Amino acid sequence: MKTLAPDTTAGISEFQLARVLLVDDNPASRLTLQTVLEAGGYHVDSAASAAEAVGKMDCHEYELVLSDLQMESPEAGLRVLAHARIMDYEPATAIVTTYQNSHPANQKRVLIKPIDLPGLLSKVAQLISARAARRMRRELRQASA
Repeated sequence: MKTLAPDTTAGISEFQLARVLLVDDNPASRLTLQTVLEAGGYHVDSAASAAEAVGKMDCHEYELVLSDLQMESPEAGLRVLAHARIMDYEPATAIVTTYQNSHPANQKRVLIKPIDLPGLLSKVAQLISARAARRMRRELRQASA
């Protein structure tokens, strides 16, 4: 999926891929999901811990932050999502888990299980589209105010 923001580096206008931050402490899961997302047309940065994810969010803008729920501590994934939600660029957020019986504590959170790969890519596209729509509505409200 491509964003509408052109990259004008070196005078060449190209569309940038939507940026996704994938956070998972399991190297096999992280590499598998990164490969699937990149094959789906996304630019993916990955992080192996909450601290690494926070550092990346502070340095780069992401359309979507996908985080495993439990990493170095049971609340690490929630810390990642909480930090994403305070960022000025307001990325979409979701929990991604490879465990079948995982249920987030707060049912408002989006839970993605990557067992269904087409479903994973579909959900990622929906999250990024919804974020873009929210940003556009906010910009239109600000422009008309």
